[in-house]
Amino acid sequence: MSADRSTADELRQGITVEIRQENADPRSEDTEPLIGEIATVYGDDPEEPHVRLKSGVVGHVQSVVADEP
Repeated sequence: MSADRSTADELRQGITVEIRQENADPRSEDTEPLIGEIATVYGDDPEEPHVRLKSGVVGHVQSVVADEP
């Protein structure tokens, strides 16, 4: 995992993240990342941390979204 990506140990419930949906084709240019709050952190996969958002969507964390002031 890249040094600039969060690990599962660094993520907590309620943090807003951008994810790639679990069943999305990573090679597709039409795949839009989703943004939402973490409900459950499942752990680290070889690529990125695996989470479920409060909306129920499951996916891999691409980045943590900065809080708006």
